[in-house]
Amino acid sequence: MKFKIMSAFSGFTSSETFTQIPDSFLRLIGEIEDAAELKVALHAIWRIEHIEGNFRALREEDFEAESLGLGIKEIKRGLKKCLARGILLKAENEADVLYFLNSPRGRLAVDSFIKGKLSRVGSATRERSNVFKRYEENIGPLTPLIADMLKDAEDVYTAEWISDAIGLAVENNKRNWKYIEAILKRWKEEGRAEKQNRRNDKKDGQQGVSRKIEQLRKRSNQK
Repeated sequence: MKFKIMSAFSGFTSSETFTQIPDSFLRLIGEIEDAAELKVALHAIWRIEHIEGNFRALREEDFEAESLGLGIKEIKRGLKKCLARGILLKAENEADVLYFLNSPRGRLAVDSFIKGKLSRVGSATRERSNVFKRYEENIGPLTPLIADMLKDAEDVYTAEWISDAIGLAVENNKRNWKYIEAILKRWKEEGRAEKQNRRNDKKDGQQGVSRKIEQLRKRSNQK
C-alpha cells in the first residue's frame, strides 16, 4: 500500500479571499462518506462562487483532476453522488452539459437554460484579461469586488503597470489588493522612474549582504 506524504500547510493569510459555505451543506458533511463526493461538492461551491454574472454553472472539464487530487473516474463518481444527493443540478442541450448549484439562483438558471433563454455559458476557466490571470495566479481567487477593482484599475493604469505591481507585491510577500493599489498610486504620483530606483535599491541591498558575508569570512580567517 502506498502512502501519500502530507505536505505542511503554512496557514491562512489575512490577504486571501474566503468562500461562503451554506450552513445546510455543513450539516450534510456527517452524511458524506465518499471523499470524491465531498471534494467535488466543495470545488463546485468554490468555483461557482467566483464566477461573475447571474448565470453560474460548470462543465465537467471545470472539475480539474490535478487540483482535486482525483482521477477522472473518481470525479465522475463524485458528480453522480452530488446529483443523487441534490447538492448539484444537471441540465443539458445539444451544445452543453452543465452543472449548477442547487440553490434558488441555480434552480432559476436551470429553468432558463432548459427553456432556451440561456443557450450558452462561459466556462469557469473563461478567457479573461491578462491582468485577471496574473492576479489569480499570484495573489488569489477573484471575487466580484476584486474583479471590479481590477477593471477600474485598467481604466487608469496600463496592464504592464498592474502586472508589475502584482509582481512587486509577491516579491515583498504582500499579497493583497490594497498594497498593489498603493504601488500604482505611488508610481502615478512619483513617476515610473521610481520602479528603476527600487530595482537599484534591491541591487544595492544584495551587494550589501555580499559585503557582510565577506567581512564575516575575513574575521573568521583571522581567528
